Amino acid sequence: MNQPTPAIVAQHAVRRLPRLALILLCAAYVLPGFWGRAPWKSNDIESFGYMLQLARPATGEWISWLKPTLLGQQDDSLALLPYWLGAAAIKLAPPGWEHVFARVPFVLMLVLTLVATWYAVYALARHPAAQPVAFAFGGEAKPKDYACALADGGLLALMACLGLARLSHETTPALSQLCMTALLFFGLATLPRHKLTSGIAIASGMLGLTLSGAPSLALCLGIGGSCIRAAAQPDPHQRRLSMLDLGLLALICLLCITTAGALDLWRWRVIPHEMIDVHMMGRLLMWFTWPAWPLALWSLWRWRGQLLNGWKHPHLGLPLWFAVVTVSTTWLTGLSDRALLLSLPAIATLAAFALPTLRRSLSAWIDWFTLLFFSVCALIVWVVWISLQTGLPAQPAINVARLVPGFTAEFSWITLALALSATLAWFALVKWRIGHHRTAIWKSMVLPASGAVLCWLLVMSLWLPMLDFSRSYTQMVKKVTDVTGPTHCLQYAGITRAQGTAFQFYAKVQLLAAQSPQADCRWLIVDRANLPLLSTKLQMLGWTEAGKARRVQSKEEGIVIFRPTQRLP
Repeated sequence: MNQPTPAIVAQHAVRRLPRLALILLCAAYVLPGFWGRAPWKSNDIESFGYMLQLARPATGEWISWLKPTLLGQQDDSLALLPYWLGAAAIKLAPPGWEHVFARVPFVLMLVLTLVATWYAVYALARHPAAQPVAFAFGGEAKPKDYACALADGGLLALMACLGLARLSHETTPALSQLCMTALLFFGLATLPRHKLTSGIAIASGMLGLTLSGAPSLALCLGIGGSCIRAAAQPDPHQRRLSMLDLGLLALICLLCITTAGALDLWRWRVIPHEMIDVHMMGRLLMWFTWPAWPLALWSLWRWRGQLLNGWKHPHLGLPLWFAVVTVSTTWLTGLSDRALLLSLPAIATLAAFALPTLRRSLSAWIDWFTLLFFSVCALIVWVVWISLQTGLPAQPAINVARLVPGFTAEFSWITLALALSATLAWFALVKWRIGHHRTAIWKSMVLPASGAVLCWLLVMSLWLPMLDFSRSYTQMVKKVTDVTGPTHCLQYAGITRAQGTAFQFYAKVQLLAAQSPQADCRWLIVDRANLPLLSTKLQMLGWTEAGKARRVQSKEEGIVIFRPTQRLP
C-alpha cells in the first residue's frame, strides 16, 4: 500500500513539551549575551556607534535618520531599521546605560524570531499533506497535537544550531534581517488560514528586510513564497488565494521596490568565486547549521514522494525555497556567516519534519553524540574557570595569561550559582532522557537544544569577564587616556568606525578629522595599520608620536598617539 505520508505517529507520541520548561529554556538562551557586557569588536560596537549618532540631537535630524553616518561614512549594509530602533531606545536611556537600552529592541527581535518560527512550523504541520498516516482502527496523532509537537521540535532545532548563538546576540543588522525573515516565513506559512495576521506579517517582514539592507532578498523570498502558497493544494477547510490576495501581495512587493529606490538601498553585491570557495562554503554550512542540516536532508529524503511536487505541498516547498534562497545569497555575497544566519529558521523547519520519520537507531546516535559533545564543552568551560580561580590545574590559567595579558579573574557568587544551576539542570535532563519514558517526537531535539543553551549560558557567565576584557575596546581606550589625560576632544586619522565609537562612548570625547594642532584639541590618534600611509603628512601638519596603545588579544590592531611637535599656548 502506498503511504500518502512517511509520518506514522501515534497519539501518545505527540504530547506537548511542558510550556514552563520550554519558556525557561528560551529565556536561558536569549538573555545571556545581552546583559553584563560592553559592546564587542567590531560589528557590534560599530552598529552601536550608528545608533549613538542618531540618538544625538543635530541640525537636520530627520535627514541624518535617512542616511546615518559614523565618522562621515555610511553603513556598508545600508541598514536603517535596526539603527532606528536602537537610537529610539537610547533616547530613553539614563547616562551610562545607552548600550544596555540599545539592546532591548534586539532582545525582542530574537524573541520574535523564536516565536515566529514556532508558529510557522505549527501552521505548516496543520496542512493535510503534512499530517501522519491514519490508522485503520484509530489512535493516530490528532492534527493539532501533531502540529504542536512538531513546532516544539522545530524551535528546539533552531536553538540547537551552533551558528545562531553569537550573531543573534549582537546589536547588528544581521539580527534584524533574521527576525524579518522569520516574520515573513511565518506570514506565508499561515496564509490563507489567518489572512489579516498573515498580511501584516508579510508586509512587516518584507518592508523590514528592505529597511534592514536586504531589498533583493525580501523580493525573492516574498514573490517565490507567494507563488508556492498560490500553487499549493488547498486545505479542504480553506479556499485558494483569491485575485485580491495576490494583488495585495503584489502591492507589498511594489512598496518594497519603491522604498528601496527612494532611500537608495539598491546595491550590486555579487562576488566572483573560485573552486576553493566551494570547500569553504561546505565547511561553513556543516558547522553553522549543525545539527539541523543532517535532519533537513533526511527530511527531504523521507518526504521525497511529495517533494517532486513541492509547489503543491507548502510544508516542504516553502522552507526549501527559503533555505535555497538564503544559502545562495551566502554564496553570492562572499560566504558571509551573517547571510547564512537567515537560513536557520527554514532549515530548522525542515529538520522538524524529519522527527516523525526518525529511526530509533538514528535518534539514539543523535542523543549520544550530543551528550558527549556538549558535556565535554561544558567541562572545558568549568576547568578553565576553576583554573583561573584556584590555579589548579595550572596550564589553563597559563594559557589565558598568554592569550589575554593583563586579565585578572574575579569571583562572583551570582555567576557561580547561575552556572551551577544550569549544569545541574543538564544532569537532570540527561538522566530523564536516558530513562524509560513514553516516546515523543521532539525528544531527539531536547539534548541538542539544551546542550547548546548550557554551553552558551556557561560561556556568557563563567567566561564573560575574560571575553569582555579581550573583545571590548575598554582597555585600549584606557591606555590612550592614560597618555592624553582628561580631554574633551581628539583628532583622528585612519581609524575604523569601531575604534571611533569606542572613543566617543568610553572616553566621552569629540572626534575631529586630522588637521594642524589646536589649543583646544591637542591630541591625535591614528590606527597603527594606516600609519605608514599617513606619517609624512602628519609630520608636515606638526604632529609627533607620543605613545602607543594595543588592543588586548590583537597583535595587529592598535592606536598610535600623537602630540604637537611645538608647544601650544
